[in-house]
Amino acid sequence: MLQSLHIENVAVIEKTDISFGRGLTVLTGETGAGKSIVIDAINALLGERITRDVVRSGADRAYIAGVFDELPQEVLAFLQEQELSPEEDGTLLIQRSLTADGKGSCRVGGRPTTVSVLRQLGRMLVNIHGQHENQALLQAERHVEYLDRLGELEGVKAEYVAAYREYCRIRRAIKAATMDEQEKEFRTAQLTQWITALEQANVKVGEEQELLSRRELARHGEKLAGYLRLVSAAMEDDESGGESGVLTRLTESVAALQAAGRVSDGLAELATRLQSALYDVQAIAEEAADFEDRLCFDENELNALEDRLALIGRLMKQHNVTDEQALLDTLAEMQTELASIQSSDAYLADLERQSDVAKEATIAASRRLTAARKQAAVRFEQDVQAQLSFMDMPHVHLAVSIEPTALTAIGGDVVEFLIASNPGEPPKSIAKTASGGELSRIMLALKSVLAQVDDIDTLVFDEVDSGISGRAAAKVGTLMRRIAAKRQVLCVTHLAQIAACGHTHLLVSKSVSAGRTYTAVDTLTEDARLQELARIMGGTVTDAALSAARELRLRAEEE
Repeated sequence: MLQSLHIENVAVIEKTDISFGRGLTVLTGETGAGKSIVIDAINALLGERITRDVVRSGADRAYIAGVFDELPQEVLAFLQEQELSPEEDGTLLIQRSLTADGKGSCRVGGRPTTVSVLRQLGRMLVNIHGQHENQALLQAERHVEYLDRLGELEGVKAEYVAAYREYCRIRRAIKAATMDEQEKEFRTAQLTQWITALEQANVKVGEEQELLSRRELARHGEKLAGYLRLVSAAMEDDESGGESGVLTRLTESVAALQAAGRVSDGLAELATRLQSALYDVQAIAEEAADFEDRLCFDENELNALEDRLALIGRLMKQHNVTDEQALLDTLAEMQTELASIQSSDAYLADLERQSDVAKEATIAASRRLTAARKQAAVRFEQDVQAQLSFMDMPHVHLAVSIEPTALTAIGGDVVEFLIASNPGEPPKSIAKTASGGELSRIMLALKSVLAQVDDIDTLVFDEVDSGISGRAAAKVGTLMRRIAAKRQVLCVTHLAQIAACGHTHLLVSKSVSAGRTYTAVDTLTEDARLQELARIMGGTVTDAALSAARELRLRAEEE
Protein backbone atom coordinates (compact mmCIF):
# COMPACT_ATOMS: atom_id res chain seq x y z
CA MET A 1 0.00 0.00 0.00
CA LEU A 2 1.27 3.51 -0.88
CA GLN A 3 1.79 5.27 2.45
CA SER A 4 3.25 8.60 1.33
CA LEU A 5 4.55 10.41 -1.73
CA HIS A 6 7.14 13.19 -1.95
CA ILE A 7 7.39 15.19 -5.19
CA GLU A 8 10.04 17.83 -5.97
CA ASN A 9 10.39 19.91 -9.12
CA VAL A 10 8.07 17.84 -11.29
CA ALA A 11 6.35 20.06 -13.90
CA VAL A 12 4.45 22.77 -11.97
CA ILE A 13 4.90 21.06 -8.60
CA GLU A 14 7.82 22.63 -6.77
CA LYS A 15 7.54 20.51 -3.62
CA THR A 16 4.71 18.61 -1.98
CA ASP A 17 4.21 15.75 0.45
CA ILE A 18 1.09 13.61 0.23
CA SER A 19 -0.06 11.05 2.78
CA PHE A 20 -2.37 8.25 1.70
CA GLY A 21 -4.54 6.00 3.80
CA ARG A 22 -6.73 2.98 3.31
CA GLY A 23 -9.96 3.06 1.37
CA LEU A 24 -10.82 5.42 -1.47
CA THR A 25 -8.81 8.63 -1.89
CA VAL A 26 -10.13 11.08 -4.50
CA LEU A 27 -8.14 13.90 -6.11
CA THR A 28 -9.98 16.86 -7.59
CA GLY A 29 -9.07 20.33 -8.80
CA GLU A 30 -9.50 22.69 -11.67
CA THR A 31 -8.32 21.68 -15.13
CA GLY A 32 -4.56 22.22 -15.41
CA ALA A 33 -4.01 22.33 -11.66
CA GLY A 34 -1.75 19.27 -11.80
CA LYS A 35 -3.93 16.31 -10.82
CA SER A 36 -2.56 14.05 -13.51
CA ILE A 37 0.97 15.17 -12.65
CA VAL A 38 0.55 13.38 -9.32
CA ILE A 39 -0.39 10.22 -11.21
CA ASP A 40 2.52 10.75 -13.62
CA ALA A 41 4.83 11.03 -10.61
CA ILE A 42 3.53 7.72 -9.24
CA ASN A 43 4.05 6.19 -12.68
CA ALA A 44 7.62 7.45 -12.78
CA LEU A 45 8.25 6.17 -9.25
CA LEU A 46 7.16 2.71 -10.42
CA GLY A 47 9.70 2.60 -13.24
CA GLU A 48 7.62 3.78 -16.16
CA ARG A 49 9.12 6.01 -18.85
CA ILE A 50 10.11 9.54 -17.80
CA THR A 51 11.67 12.33 -19.85
CA ARG A 52 13.63 15.40 -18.85
CA ASP A 53 10.67 17.56 -19.86
CA VAL A 54 9.15 16.77 -16.46
CA VAL A 55 11.93 18.68 -14.65
CA ARG A 56 10.50 21.99 -13.45
CA SER A 57 11.82 24.97 -15.38
CA GLY A 58 14.87 26.42 -13.62
CA ALA A 59 15.44 23.34 -11.42
CA ASP A 60 18.49 21.06 -11.60
CA ARG A 61 16.56 17.83 -11.14
CA ALA A 62 13.19 16.27 -10.45
CA TYR A 63 12.93 13.96 -7.45
CA ILE A 64 10.17 11.56 -6.40
CA ALA A 65 10.08 9.32 -3.34
CA GLY A 66 7.38 6.97 -2.10
CA VAL A 67 6.98 4.80 0.97
CA PHE A 68 5.04 1.52 0.73
CA ASP A 69 3.91 -0.67 3.60
CA GLU A 70 2.06 -3.97 4.09
CA LEU A 71 4.16 -5.50 1.31
CA PRO A 72 2.67 -8.67 -0.22
CA GLN A 73 4.66 -11.91 -0.17
CA GLU A 74 5.31 -11.72 -3.93
CA VAL A 75 7.03 -8.36 -3.46
CA LEU A 76 9.14 -9.62 -0.53
CA ALA A 77 10.24 -12.62 -2.59
CA PHE A 78 11.17 -10.38 -5.52
CA LEU A 79 13.16 -8.03 -3.26
CA GLN A 80 15.09 -10.97 -1.83
CA GLU A 81 15.80 -12.27 -5.33
CA GLN A 82 17.21 -8.87 -6.31
CA GLU A 83 19.21 -8.61 -3.06
CA LEU A 84 17.07 -5.68 -1.92
CA SER A 85 15.24 -5.36 1.38
CA PRO A 86 12.62 -3.24 3.16
CA GLU A 87 13.29 -1.22 6.29
CA GLU A 88 13.24 -2.79 9.76
CA ASP A 89 9.66 -1.59 10.26
CA GLY A 90 8.56 -3.37 7.08
CA THR A 91 8.21 -0.26 4.91
CA LEU A 92 9.87 0.11 1.52
CA LEU A 93 11.34 3.40 0.30
CA ILE A 94 11.54 3.90 -3.48
CA GLN A 95 13.34 6.94 -4.92
CA ARG A 96 13.79 8.18 -8.46
CA SER A 97 15.41 11.32 -9.79
CA LEU A 98 16.06 12.85 -13.19
CA THR A 99 18.42 15.73 -13.92
CA ALA A 100 17.71 18.51 -16.37
CA ASP A 101 20.23 17.01 -18.81
CA GLY A 102 18.42 13.65 -18.81
CA LYS A 103 20.50 11.60 -16.34
CA GLY A 104 18.44 9.52 -13.92
CA SER A 105 18.85 7.24 -10.92
CA CYS A 106 16.66 4.75 -9.06
CA ARG A 107 16.92 3.49 -5.49
CA VAL A 108 14.96 0.79 -3.69
CA GLY A 109 15.44 0.44 0.04
CA GLY A 110 18.36 2.87 -0.18
CA ARG A 111 20.24 0.76 -2.74
CA PRO A 112 20.70 1.74 -6.40
CA THR A 113 18.91 -0.41 -8.97
CA THR A 114 17.95 -0.39 -12.64
CA VAL A 115 14.79 1.01 -14.21
CA SER A 116 13.95 -2.49 -15.43
CA VAL A 117 13.99 -3.92 -11.90
CA LEU A 118 12.03 -0.91 -10.64
CA ARG A 119 9.39 -1.43 -13.36
CA GLN A 120 8.97 -5.12 -12.41
CA LEU A 121 8.62 -4.17 -8.75
CA GLY A 122 6.23 -1.30 -9.50
CA ARG A 123 3.82 -3.52 -11.38
CA MET A 124 3.56 -5.73 -8.29
CA LEU A 125 2.77 -2.75 -6.05
CA VAL A 126 0.36 -0.55 -8.02
CA ASN A 127 -2.07 -1.04 -10.90
CA ILE A 128 -2.71 2.24 -12.76
CA HIS A 129 -5.66 2.74 -15.12
CA GLY A 130 -5.60 5.98 -17.06
CA GLN A 131 -8.21 7.78 -19.08
CA HIS A 132 -6.86 6.11 -22.23
CA GLU A 133 -5.21 3.15 -20.57
CA ASN A 134 -7.70 0.29 -20.68
CA GLN A 135 -5.19 -1.73 -22.70
CA ALA A 136 -5.42 -4.85 -20.54
CA LEU A 137 -9.18 -4.89 -21.06
CA LEU A 138 -8.83 -4.25 -24.80
CA GLN A 139 -6.13 -6.88 -25.33
CA ALA A 140 -7.86 -10.22 -25.86
CA GLU A 141 -4.67 -12.15 -25.07
CA ARG A 142 -4.87 -10.85 -21.49
CA HIS A 143 -8.43 -12.03 -20.93
CA VAL A 144 -7.38 -15.60 -20.16
CA GLU A 145 -5.28 -14.24 -17.26
CA TYR A 146 -8.35 -12.48 -15.81
CA LEU A 147 -10.42 -15.65 -16.09
CA ASP A 148 -7.80 -17.95 -14.60
CA ARG A 149 -7.21 -15.62 -11.66
CA LEU A 150 -10.90 -15.26 -10.93
CA GLY A 151 -11.50 -19.01 -11.18
CA GLU A 152 -8.43 -19.67 -8.98
CA LEU A 153 -7.30 -22.23 -11.53
CA GLU A 154 -3.62 -22.30 -10.51
CA GLY A 155 -3.71 -26.02 -9.62
CA VAL A 156 -5.38 -27.35 -12.76
CA LYS A 157 -3.33 -24.96 -14.89
CA ALA A 158 -0.08 -26.14 -13.26
CA GLU A 159 -1.03 -29.75 -14.10
CA TYR A 160 -1.53 -28.79 -17.74
CA VAL A 161 1.72 -26.82 -17.91
CA ALA A 162 3.68 -29.77 -16.48
CA ALA A 163 2.13 -32.16 -19.03
CA TYR A 164 2.66 -29.72 -21.90
CA ARG A 165 6.33 -29.16 -21.01
CA GLU A 166 6.95 -32.92 -20.85
CA TYR A 167 5.33 -33.35 -24.25
CA CYS A 168 7.45 -30.53 -25.70
CA ARG A 169 10.60 -32.03 -24.19
CA ILE A 170 9.94 -35.36 -25.88
CA ARG A 171 9.13 -33.69 -29.20
CA ARG A 172 12.43 -31.79 -29.01
CA ALA A 173 14.24 -35.06 -28.38
CA ILE A 174 12.49 -36.60 -31.41
CA LYS A 175 13.44 -33.62 -33.54
CA ALA A 176 17.04 -33.96 -32.42
CA ALA A 177 17.04 -37.65 -33.29
CA THR A 178 15.60 -37.10 -36.75
CA MET A 179 17.54 -34.04 -37.91
CA ASP A 180 19.67 -34.24 -41.01
CA GLU A 181 23.32 -35.16 -40.83
CA GLN A 182 24.64 -31.59 -41.10
CA GLU A 183 22.37 -30.38 -38.29
CA LYS A 184 23.21 -33.49 -36.29
CA GLU A 185 26.94 -32.86 -36.62
CA PHE A 186 26.59 -29.21 -35.58
CA ARG A 187 24.27 -29.96 -32.65
CA THR A 188 26.45 -32.84 -31.48
CA ALA A 189 29.53 -30.60 -31.39
CA GLN A 190 27.59 -27.86 -29.58
CA LEU A 191 26.12 -30.19 -26.96
CA THR A 192 29.46 -31.95 -26.47
CA GLN A 193 31.16 -28.63 -25.80
CA TRP A 194 28.49 -27.55 -23.30
CA ILE A 195 28.33 -30.94 -21.57
CA THR A 196 32.13 -31.13 -21.29
CA ALA A 197 32.27 -27.65 -19.73
CA LEU A 198 29.54 -28.49 -17.21
CA GLU A 199 31.01 -31.89 -16.34
CA GLN A 200 34.47 -30.40 -15.85
CA ALA A 201 32.98 -27.66 -13.71
CA ASN A 202 31.38 -30.36 -11.51
CA VAL A 203 29.04 -27.85 -9.88
CA LYS A 204 27.38 -29.01 -6.64
CA VAL A 205 24.01 -27.93 -5.27
CA GLY A 206 24.54 -25.20 -2.67
CA GLU A 207 28.13 -24.63 -3.79
CA GLU A 208 27.70 -20.99 -4.76
CA GLN A 209 26.40 -20.01 -1.32
CA GLU A 210 29.20 -21.96 0.36
CA LEU A 211 31.78 -20.22 -1.83
CA LEU A 212 30.29 -16.83 -1.02
CA SER A 213 30.61 -17.62 2.71
CA ARG A 214 34.20 -18.78 2.30
CA ARG A 215 35.02 -15.69 0.27
CA GLU A 216 33.75 -13.49 3.08
CA LEU A 217 35.98 -15.38 5.52
CA ALA A 218 38.93 -15.03 3.15
CA ARG A 219 38.34 -11.30 2.69
CA HIS A 220 38.21 -10.72 6.43
CA GLY A 221 40.54 -13.56 7.51
CA GLU A 222 43.28 -11.34 8.90
CA LYS A 223 40.84 -9.25 10.89
CA LEU A 224 39.11 -12.37 12.28
CA ALA A 225 42.46 -13.93 13.18
CA GLY A 226 43.31 -10.77 15.11
CA TYR A 227 40.07 -10.99 17.07
CA LEU A 228 40.65 -14.68 17.82
CA ARG A 229 44.21 -13.98 18.99
CA LEU A 230 42.79 -11.47 21.44
CA VAL A 231 40.42 -14.17 22.69
CA SER A 232 43.27 -16.67 23.00
CA ALA A 233 45.47 -14.15 24.80
CA ALA A 234 42.69 -13.45 27.29
CA MET A 235 42.08 -17.14 27.89
CA GLU A 236 45.65 -18.42 28.26
CA ASP A 237 48.37 -17.47 30.77
CA ASP A 238 50.91 -14.86 29.75
CA GLU A 239 54.16 -16.83 29.93
CA SER A 240 56.38 -13.78 29.49
CA GLY A 241 54.70 -11.51 31.98
CA GLY A 242 53.41 -14.08 34.36
CA GLU A 243 49.80 -12.88 34.23
CA SER A 244 47.11 -15.52 34.61
CA GLY A 245 44.55 -15.97 31.88
CA VAL A 246 40.77 -16.36 32.23
CA LEU A 247 40.95 -20.16 32.35
CA THR A 248 43.55 -20.22 35.15
CA ARG A 249 41.63 -17.67 37.19
CA LEU A 250 38.38 -19.52 36.74
CA THR A 251 40.08 -22.80 37.74
CA GLU A 252 41.46 -21.16 40.88
CA SER A 253 38.06 -19.65 41.64
CA VAL A 254 36.38 -23.06 41.28
CA ALA A 255 38.92 -24.60 43.68
CA ALA A 256 38.37 -21.80 46.17
CA LEU A 257 34.59 -22.17 46.06
CA GLN A 258 34.85 -25.93 46.35
CA ALA A 259 36.94 -25.50 49.49
CA ALA A 260 34.44 -23.01 50.85
CA GLY A 261 31.64 -25.33 49.89
CA ARG A 262 32.76 -27.83 52.46
CA VAL A 263 31.55 -25.32 55.01
CA SER A 264 28.51 -23.81 53.24
CA ASP A 265 26.01 -25.64 51.02
CA GLY A 266 25.22 -22.38 49.24
CA LEU A 267 28.86 -21.90 48.30
CA ALA A 268 29.05 -25.54 47.19
CA GLU A 269 26.20 -24.82 44.75
CA LEU A 270 28.09 -21.78 43.45
CA ALA A 271 31.16 -23.96 42.99
CA THR A 272 29.13 -26.40 40.90
CA ARG A 273 27.69 -23.62 38.76
CA LEU A 274 31.10 -22.01 38.23
CA GLN A 275 32.57 -25.43 37.34
CA SER A 276 29.90 -25.75 34.62
CA ALA A 277 30.70 -22.26 33.33
CA LEU A 278 34.41 -23.19 33.28
CA TYR A 279 33.65 -26.17 31.04
CA ASP A 280 31.74 -23.88 28.66
CA VAL A 281 34.59 -21.34 28.57
CA GLN A 282 37.14 -24.12 27.95
CA ALA A 283 35.02 -25.39 25.05
CA ILE A 284 34.71 -21.89 23.62
CA ALA A 285 38.47 -21.38 23.89
CA GLU A 286 39.14 -24.67 22.08
CA GLU A 287 36.64 -23.88 19.31
CA ALA A 288 38.04 -20.37 18.86
CA ALA A 289 41.58 -21.79 18.61
CA ASP A 290 40.39 -24.39 16.11
CA PHE A 291 38.66 -21.70 14.05
CA GLU A 292 41.88 -19.64 14.09
CA ASP A 293 43.87 -22.67 12.86
CA ARG A 294 41.47 -22.97 9.90
CA LEU A 295 41.89 -19.30 8.99
CA CYS A 296 44.77 -19.99 6.66
CA PHE A 297 43.47 -18.16 3.58
CA ASP A 298 45.99 -16.51 1.33
CA GLU A 299 45.73 -14.35 -1.78
CA ASN A 300 45.92 -17.39 -4.04
CA GLU A 301 43.01 -19.10 -2.32
CA LEU A 302 40.89 -15.92 -2.49
CA ASN A 303 41.65 -15.69 -6.21
CA ALA A 304 40.66 -19.32 -6.60
CA LEU A 305 37.34 -18.65 -4.86
CA GLU A 306 36.69 -15.63 -7.09
CA ASP A 307 37.53 -17.69 -10.20
CA ARG A 308 35.20 -20.49 -9.11
CA LEU A 309 32.33 -18.08 -8.43
CA ALA A 310 32.92 -16.40 -11.78
CA LEU A 311 32.85 -19.79 -13.54
CA ILE A 312 29.56 -20.77 -11.89
CA GLY A 313 28.10 -17.35 -12.71
CA ARG A 314 29.13 -17.64 -16.37
CA LEU A 315 27.63 -21.11 -16.67
CA MET A 316 24.34 -19.98 -15.10
CA LYS A 317 24.17 -16.96 -17.40
CA GLN A 318 25.06 -19.03 -20.46
CA HIS A 319 22.28 -21.52 -19.78
CA ASN A 320 19.81 -18.94 -18.43
CA VAL A 321 19.34 -20.51 -14.98
CA THR A 322 19.52 -19.07 -11.48
CA ASP A 323 20.73 -21.91 -9.26
CA GLU A 324 22.94 -25.00 -9.25
CA GLN A 325 20.07 -27.50 -9.38
CA ALA A 326 18.70 -25.90 -12.54
CA LEU A 327 22.20 -26.06 -14.02
CA LEU A 328 22.42 -29.78 -13.24
CA ASP A 329 18.95 -30.30 -14.70
CA THR A 330 20.10 -28.54 -17.87
CA LEU A 331 23.14 -30.82 -18.02
CA ALA A 332 20.90 -33.89 -17.70
CA GLU A 333 18.62 -32.62 -20.46
CA MET A 334 21.57 -31.96 -22.77
CA GLN A 335 23.01 -35.41 -22.04
CA THR A 336 19.65 -36.93 -22.89
CA GLU A 337 19.42 -34.91 -26.10
CA LEU A 338 22.96 -35.89 -27.11
CA ALA A 339 22.15 -39.53 -26.42
CA SER A 340 19.04 -39.21 -28.56
CA ILE A 341 21.05 -37.78 -31.47
CA GLN A 342 23.48 -40.66 -31.22
CA SER A 343 20.79 -43.21 -30.54
CA SER A 344 19.50 -46.03 -32.67
CA ASP A 345 16.19 -46.33 -34.48
CA ALA A 346 14.89 -48.30 -31.50
CA TYR A 347 15.43 -45.30 -29.25
CA LEU A 348 13.57 -43.08 -31.72
CA ALA A 349 10.67 -45.54 -31.80
CA ASP A 350 10.60 -45.48 -27.99
CA LEU A 351 10.51 -41.69 -28.06
CA GLU A 352 7.56 -41.78 -30.43
CA ARG A 353 5.70 -44.07 -28.02
CA GLN A 354 6.52 -41.70 -25.16
CA SER A 355 5.30 -38.80 -27.27
CA ASP A 356 1.94 -40.48 -27.88
CA VAL A 357 1.47 -41.03 -24.15
CA ALA A 358 2.57 -37.46 -23.30
CA LYS A 359 0.29 -36.02 -25.98
CA GLU A 360 -2.73 -37.86 -24.60
CA ALA A 361 -1.86 -36.68 -21.08
CA THR A 362 -1.53 -33.10 -22.33
CA ILE A 363 -4.84 -33.26 -24.20
CA ALA A 364 -6.57 -34.68 -21.12
CA ALA A 365 -5.07 -31.92 -18.93
CA SER A 366 -6.12 -29.34 -21.53
CA ARG A 367 -9.69 -30.62 -21.45
CA ARG A 368 -9.78 -30.38 -17.67
CA LEU A 369 -8.44 -26.82 -17.85
CA THR A 370 -11.02 -25.90 -20.50
CA ALA A 371 -13.83 -27.35 -18.39
CA ALA A 372 -12.63 -25.41 -15.35
CA ARG A 373 -12.44 -22.21 -17.41
CA LYS A 374 -15.98 -22.69 -18.68
CA GLN A 375 -17.24 -23.11 -15.12
CA ALA A 376 -15.33 -20.00 -14.06
CA ALA A 377 -16.71 -18.13 -17.10
CA VAL A 378 -20.31 -18.75 -15.98
CA ARG A 379 -19.61 -17.30 -12.54
CA PHE A 380 -17.59 -14.47 -14.06
CA GLU A 381 -20.40 -13.47 -16.44
CA GLN A 382 -22.95 -13.53 -13.62
CA ASP A 383 -20.80 -11.49 -11.24
CA VAL A 384 -19.85 -8.90 -13.86
CA GLN A 385 -23.44 -8.68 -15.05
CA ALA A 386 -24.57 -7.92 -11.52
CA GLN A 387 -22.05 -5.08 -11.32
CA LEU A 388 -23.04 -3.72 -14.75
CA SER A 389 -26.69 -3.73 -13.75
CA PHE A 390 -25.78 -1.86 -10.58
CA MET A 391 -24.07 0.80 -12.72
CA ASP A 392 -27.18 1.32 -14.84
CA MET A 393 -26.04 -0.92 -17.68
CA PRO A 394 -28.62 -3.73 -17.37
CA HIS A 395 -28.86 -4.23 -21.12
CA VAL A 396 -25.12 -4.50 -21.65
CA HIS A 397 -24.27 -8.19 -21.60
CA LEU A 398 -20.74 -9.50 -21.14
CA ALA A 399 -19.99 -12.95 -22.56
CA VAL A 400 -16.82 -14.99 -22.22
CA SER A 401 -15.89 -16.66 -25.49
CA ILE A 402 -13.78 -19.81 -25.11
CA GLU A 403 -12.75 -21.27 -28.46
CA PRO A 404 -10.43 -24.25 -29.07
CA THR A 405 -6.98 -23.70 -30.54
CA ALA A 406 -3.71 -25.55 -30.92
CA LEU A 407 -2.10 -26.44 -27.61
CA THR A 408 0.10 -23.67 -26.25
CA ALA A 409 1.90 -22.95 -22.99
CA ILE A 410 -1.35 -21.60 -21.48
CA GLY A 411 -3.74 -24.29 -22.73
CA GLY A 412 -5.83 -25.11 -25.73
CA ASP A 413 -8.21 -22.15 -25.50
CA VAL A 414 -8.57 -18.67 -26.95
CA VAL A 415 -10.42 -16.59 -24.36
CA GLU A 416 -12.00 -13.25 -25.17
CA PHE A 417 -14.49 -11.02 -23.40
CA LEU A 418 -17.33 -9.92 -25.67
CA ILE A 419 -20.15 -7.44 -25.06
CA ALA A 420 -23.56 -6.83 -26.56
CA SER A 421 -24.50 -3.19 -25.96
CA ASN A 422 -28.19 -3.67 -26.77
CA PRO A 423 -30.71 -6.54 -26.43
CA GLY A 424 -30.91 -8.76 -29.50
CA GLU A 425 -27.42 -7.89 -30.74
CA PRO A 426 -24.76 -10.59 -30.90
CA PRO A 427 -21.81 -10.05 -28.55
CA LYS A 428 -18.74 -8.51 -30.18
CA SER A 429 -15.18 -7.66 -29.24
CA ILE A 430 -14.93 -5.09 -26.43
CA ALA A 431 -12.29 -3.16 -28.38
CA LYS A 432 -14.64 -2.73 -31.36
CA THR A 433 -17.91 -2.17 -29.52
CA ALA A 434 -17.51 -0.33 -26.22
CA SER A 435 -17.58 3.46 -26.00
CA GLY A 436 -15.30 5.38 -23.64
CA GLY A 437 -17.92 5.55 -20.90
CA GLU A 438 -18.80 1.88 -21.31
CA LEU A 439 -15.15 0.90 -21.13
CA SER A 440 -14.75 2.78 -17.87
CA ARG A 441 -17.70 1.06 -16.27
CA ILE A 442 -16.91 -2.38 -17.69
CA MET A 443 -13.37 -2.07 -16.38
CA LEU A 444 -14.67 -1.09 -12.95
CA ALA A 445 -17.06 -4.03 -12.98
CA LEU A 446 -14.17 -6.36 -13.79
CA LYS A 447 -12.01 -4.83 -11.07
CA SER A 448 -14.80 -5.18 -8.55
CA VAL A 449 -15.14 -8.88 -9.33
CA LEU A 450 -11.39 -9.45 -9.48
CA ALA A 451 -10.67 -7.57 -6.25
CA GLN A 452 -11.17 -10.77 -4.29
CA VAL A 453 -8.29 -12.50 -6.09
CA ASP A 454 -6.15 -9.56 -7.25
CA ASP A 455 -2.78 -9.58 -5.46
CA ILE A 456 -2.03 -5.88 -6.09
CA ASP A 457 -3.00 -3.78 -3.09
CA THR A 458 -3.15 -0.33 -4.71
CA LEU A 459 -5.32 0.66 -7.68
CA VAL A 460 -5.08 4.08 -9.32
CA PHE A 461 -7.80 5.42 -11.63
CA ASP A 462 -6.89 8.53 -13.62
CA GLU A 463 -10.09 10.19 -14.90
CA VAL A 464 -11.77 6.90 -15.77
CA ASP A 465 -15.10 8.71 -15.34
CA SER A 466 -14.76 9.93 -18.94
CA GLY A 467 -18.05 9.67 -20.81
CA ILE A 468 -20.33 9.17 -17.81
CA SER A 469 -22.41 11.47 -15.63
CA GLY A 470 -25.46 11.71 -13.41
CA ARG A 471 -26.85 8.54 -11.88
CA ALA A 472 -24.22 6.36 -13.62
CA ALA A 473 -21.46 8.44 -12.05
CA ALA A 474 -22.98 7.99 -8.61
CA LYS A 475 -23.06 4.24 -9.14
CA VAL A 476 -19.44 4.26 -10.30
CA GLY A 477 -18.45 6.13 -7.16
CA THR A 478 -20.30 3.65 -4.98
CA LEU A 479 -18.64 0.72 -6.75
CA MET A 480 -15.20 2.24 -6.37
CA ARG A 481 -15.87 2.71 -2.67
CA ARG A 482 -16.80 -0.97 -2.48
CA ILE A 483 -13.57 -1.99 -4.24
CA ALA A 484 -11.73 0.18 -1.71
CA ALA A 485 -13.05 -2.02 1.08
CA LYS A 486 -10.40 -4.57 0.06
CA ARG A 487 -7.86 -2.40 -1.75
CA GLN A 488 -6.32 1.03 -1.52
CA VAL A 489 -7.89 3.04 -4.35
CA LEU A 490 -6.72 6.44 -5.65
CA CYS A 491 -8.95 8.23 -8.15
CA VAL A 492 -8.57 11.45 -10.13
CA THR A 493 -12.06 12.68 -11.01
CA HIS A 494 -14.00 15.67 -12.33
CA LEU A 495 -17.37 14.38 -11.07
CA ALA A 496 -18.84 15.37 -7.74
CA GLN A 497 -20.82 12.10 -7.54
CA ILE A 498 -17.55 10.13 -7.48
CA ALA A 499 -15.61 12.62 -5.36
CA ALA A 500 -18.29 12.49 -2.67
CA CYS A 501 -17.65 8.75 -2.20
CA GLY A 502 -14.03 9.13 -1.14
CA HIS A 503 -12.92 8.27 2.36
CA THR A 504 -10.24 10.95 1.88
CA HIS A 505 -10.42 13.98 -0.42
CA LEU A 506 -7.27 15.66 -1.77
CA LEU A 507 -7.50 19.03 -3.51
CA VAL A 508 -4.92 19.87 -6.16
CA SER A 509 -4.71 23.64 -6.58
CA LYS A 510 -2.56 26.00 -8.63
CA SER A 511 -1.35 29.49 -7.79
CA VAL A 512 0.97 32.08 -9.35
CA SER A 513 3.59 33.95 -7.33
CA ALA A 514 6.36 36.21 -8.64
CA GLY A 515 5.61 35.06 -12.16
CA ARG A 516 5.98 31.34 -11.32
CA THR A 517 3.27 28.69 -11.15
CA TYR A 518 3.00 26.54 -8.02
CA THR A 519 0.82 23.48 -7.35
CA ALA A 520 -0.23 22.32 -3.88
CA VAL A 521 -1.97 19.15 -2.70
CA ASP A 522 -4.05 19.46 0.49
CA THR A 523 -6.23 17.06 2.45
CA LEU A 524 -9.67 18.62 2.85
CA THR A 525 -11.72 18.81 6.01
CA GLU A 526 -15.40 17.93 5.75
CA ASP A 527 -16.43 21.59 5.40
CA ALA A 528 -13.79 22.16 2.74
CA ARG A 529 -15.00 19.05 0.92
CA LEU A 530 -18.48 20.47 0.69
CA GLN A 531 -17.08 23.69 -0.77
CA GLU A 532 -15.09 21.71 -3.39
CA LEU A 533 -18.05 19.48 -4.29
CA ALA A 534 -20.21 22.54 -4.72
CA ARG A 535 -17.58 24.11 -6.99
CA ILE A 536 -17.37 20.94 -9.11
CA MET A 537 -21.14 20.83 -9.56
CA GLY A 538 -21.80 24.44 -10.40
CA GLY A 539 -18.59 26.35 -10.74
CA THR A 540 -19.90 28.88 -8.21
CA VAL A 541 -20.42 27.93 -4.57
CA THR A 542 -24.04 28.75 -3.72
CA ASP A 543 -26.33 27.66 -0.92
CA ALA A 544 -28.13 25.36 -3.35
CA ALA A 545 -24.84 23.81 -4.48
CA LEU A 546 -23.74 23.32 -0.86
CA SER A 547 -27.04 21.67 -0.06
CA ALA A 548 -26.59 19.31 -3.01
CA ALA A 549 -23.03 18.58 -1.87
CA ARG A 550 -24.26 17.64 1.61
CA GLU A 551 -26.81 15.33 0.04
CA LEU A 552 -24.10 13.61 -2.00
CA ARG A 553 -21.91 13.12 1.06
CA LEU A 554 -24.81 11.79 3.09
CA ARG A 555 -25.70 9.27 0.39
CA ALA A 556 -22.10 8.16 0.09
CA GLU A 557 -21.74 7.56 3.83
CA GLU A 558 -25.06 5.73 3.97
CA GLU A 559 -24.02 3.52 1.04
